[in-house]
Amino acid sequence: RVEGPRTERIRLQSAAAGAGVPRVFGRARIAGQVIWTTNFREVRTTETVSTGGKGFGGSQVQTTEYAYFISLAIGLCEGEIDRIGRIWADGKTTTFDGATLRLYRGTEEQEPDPLIEAVEGAGEAPAFRGLAYLVIEDLPLAPYGARLPQITVEVFRPLDRDDPQALENALRAICLIPGSGEASLATEPLFRVAGEGASVPENVHNAFKKADFHAALDALEAAAPNCRTISLFVTWFGDDLRCGSCRIEPRIETASKKTSPDSWRAGGLSRAQARETSRIDGRPAFGGTPSDASIIAAIAELKARGFTVFIHPFLMMDVPSGNGLADPYGGAEQAAYPWRGRITVASGSEGTGAVRTQIETFFGAAIPSDFAIVSGSVAYSGPQTWAYNRFILHLAHLCVAAGGVDGFLIGSELRGLTRVRDDTGAYPAVSALRALAADAKSVLGASTMITYAADWSEYFGHQPQDGSGDVAFHLDPLWADAAIDAVGIDYYAPLADWRDGYGHLDVALTATGR
Repeated sequence: RVEGPRTERIRLQSAAAGAGVPRVFGRARIAGQVIWTTNFREVRTTETVSTGGKGFGGSQVQTTEYAYFISLAIGLCEGEIDRIGRIWADGKTTTFDGATLRLYRGTEEQEPDPLIEAVEGAGEAPAFRGLAYLVIEDLPLAPYGARLPQITVEVFRPLDRDDPQALENALRAICLIPGSGEASLATEPLFRVAGEGASVPENVHNAFKKADFHAALDALEAAAPNCRTISLFVTWFGDDLRCGSCRIEPRIETASKKTSPDSWRAGGLSRAQARETSRIDGRPAFGGTPSDASIIAAIAELKARGFTVFIHPFLMMDVPSGNGLADPYGGAEQAAYPWRGRITVASGSEGTGAVRTQIETFFGAAIPSDFAIVSGSVAYSGPQTWAYNRFILHLAHLCVAAGGVDGFLIGSELRGLTRVRDDTGAYPAVSALRALAADAKSVLGASTMITYAADWSEYFGHQPQDGSGDVAFHLDPLWADAAIDAVGIDYYAPLADWRDGYGHLDVALTATGR
């Protein structure tokens, strides 16, 4: 018999009676005090192995190993905190694999932890109201030499929780980006098969072992309690700045990836049918398109939490370096990973009838009747081309499958298209956006707000650089269209209005303490 090492007692990190309760302002790394713990739990595993070869008297070796687990609560600081961030064990960041974590933010209404109540008895467990604390259930001690590691926690608490003008309290709406990542919007844990019997999480990178989408929303609701509107970005990819040659489609990160329990599918494509994003140093240049199922689930989760939901279809240009594509702006080739606002017509065609043909190709012939919701998914039966209308109307039908949304964008920052004129002086892309807005409205219903997010340099008009001095309010027909409910502008405000240098009034105001 072989007996593995065994322990008689567990040493705890600091658990001093009467220790002061820290107050946190902003962000701090807190060790805290152990305020409750179970006795350690011992798990014994015995394995018997036969030895000896053929023709010899065999023997058996019985090996017994011991593993230890403990559950504890760590008092962190005075509540109410927003959330916790990183966790360290013996100075190394960890997510405590195998354990279950529960955070109590230190409200005056929090109830006793169910584990503590189960151990101590009904009505015998304190709720520790006003104290932020962390419960770690069934922490495996083997990685720490059968002892409790020194645990420190990153705590976030706003400086101005009670100030209604503080940024975190004044925030009403956010954009949820980046909009790419095959599992970024998945509401349930998804795992990638990494070998025989092995898997790694695709969307679980937090200490609470929940889908990152849930963890992010929990953090948002804690940090910005008055934020009740979310614009959810969803990415498909374009591959050419020349609108008549641009293919718009969902893409994947890696063709060989296998995931469980769900497999990726988007826009009617399976993983085997979809194209990969380009590579930089052998790695995907982008996260792939979120799966259709995850988009539906994400919308449903946001609505269940009481958020007003807008959907922002987002076009990323997957044009890598060394693409060899003709540049409509006169370069040797198209710039790597350009902004979608640079999509335009082929060089030399502006002001000709070819503009209409190229823009019609870009938007495509997809119409609402080409789509159908079948078993909670969206099927497509229209022209088998990958064009812009197919992208937008597919997402519109996903919104319907999710129970509807409050607002929907038909695109954003297509400046290089909306400002291009044909041989009659008209702006064909603006007309195409009006038709698309009407189609989207017919799918989503009259109660859904529809708009287009114009670039800040595009929304107010077009001043052709042809020496004419003309000014055309080219988007006015779109803004006035019956299917458009708001004028939308992508506006990037400066963080401060401080001017460069020191010879101005700002310096004098600062010097006087103002």
